[in-house]
Amino acid sequence: MVVDDNHHMRFLIRGILQSFGIRDVHECTDGHDAFGALKVNPVDIVILDWVMQPVDGLEFTRRLRTDTESPDPFLPIIMLTAHTEKHRIEAARDAGISEFLAKPVTPIDLYSRIHAVIEHPRPFVRIGDYFGPDRRRKIESFLGVSRRSMDDESENGENTDDRTGD
Repeated sequence: MVVDDNHHMRFLIRGILQSFGIRDVHECTDGHDAFGALKVNPVDIVILDWVMQPVDGLEFTRRLRTDTESPDPFLPIIMLTAHTEKHRIEAARDAGISEFLAKPVTPIDLYSRIHAVIEHPRPFVRIGDYFGPDRRRKIESFLGVSRRSMDDESENGENTDDRTGD
């Protein structure tokens, strides 16, 4: 589902999705319409804009994640917006979006975000009044033996665990 109040942007995103082989693309003009449409037509992913009237992308996301009548609180949400200031990215994350993508969008960037939410979804958590994807990013390079060896190295790359006394 593509949710954007700009017809040209919806057309562009639909075209990109169709080039990926996605044929059934629902479109809505704001968060209110999208919430209602999801009750009738379930989808696999929502790609939405931030600034829309009367219901913007953040309000839609919060409602989808927490409303008792939500059709799917676990639905992946990719926010696509030109508003990329740090405080806005943090606000979107804290509302419960799955991925963030800046405009102008390229097909490869959109594909990578779709791939991320399908192939590497973050677990959902409930912390206080937040419900959504875990806001922490998992860093694969710090697992297992690699983590242990990194813990043993000092900032200059030398091993600080000198048990030989040399």
